[in-house]
Amino acid sequence: MSDGTVRFALALHGGAGAKLGADYAPVEAHLAELTAQGEAMLRGGRTGLDVVESMVREMEVSGLYVAGKGSARNTSGAVELDASIMDGATRNAGAVAAIRDVVSPVEVARGVMERSASVMLAGAGANAFATQEGFETIDEAGDYYVLPVGVSEEDVSVRDMVHGTVGAVALDIHGNLASATSTGGVFGKPAGRVGDTPIIGVGTWADQDVAISCTGTGEHFIRAGGALTAANRFKLAGDTLEQALWAMLDDVESLGGDGGAIAVLRSGEIAMLYNSDGMKRAAVSDDMQMMTAVFEPCR
Repeated sequence: MSDGTVRFALALHGGAGAKLGADYAPVEAHLAELTAQGEAMLRGGRTGLDVVESMVREMEVSGLYVAGKGSARNTSGAVELDASIMDGATRNAGAVAAIRDVVSPVEVARGVMERSASVMLAGAGANAFATQEGFETIDEAGDYYVLPVGVSEEDVSVRDMVHGTVGAVALDIHGNLASATSTGGVFGKPAGRVGDTPIIGVGTWADQDVAISCTGTGEHFIRAGGALTAANRFKLAGDTLEQALWAMLDDVESLGGDGGAIAVLRSGEIAMLYNSDGMKRAAVSDDMQMMTAVFEPCR
């Protein structure tokens, strides 16, 4: 930067499916711990791509969120996972959809980006790739998955599409942006259901100017255009970052959905917005102290 400042920024979300009245203290503590780790990685010169992958992986394996270990079983009793990752500097991207019994879907998504000619692999093909490339799998899936914080057995039995997603966006000290997103879907989903998370340009986007990760009712984000719609409003229509994100989220709401998004600009500006009851989130940058929140108003 021309003023000599070494800029970095990091934002995380643990999903916009937060329920009023639930105790998310363990989640906030975990997000704070992760954000501190991510800050140290960025200050140490690690790439934004490495950082967002690491942050999302740690959320996947924690069992605290509707992703990875805390994922939702579908109506057939199986757990199908979606994830994506994108490098803003090159716009290389990778995604997996409806993959089963892998410890870290986002790691497999990065593998797809770096070790295949594809952008997305789905279902049996994604699992075959994960096995071929030696990604960690779950030996006893029936004993592995847990209900995440804020989700009860009653929620599962009602099958009212309780949702959750995890994501991270980062600006590294080299001036590059990256984004990653992962989900176990929604409780009550049919087998084979895929939401916005693995779709590049909808659940995840990163380019040279902005990185975005979305969370919410995926069908509505797909119909509203998601992350790339917001990115283009910022880049082409002259909206501020918050205006661009709110326009996309308002469209999601008009279609009957809800959710949120986190974003970071090349300048280091961070936005974390939602129109649901709450969004588990945390952020830090070179000129902002670390913060965590769930229900505090953002509009």
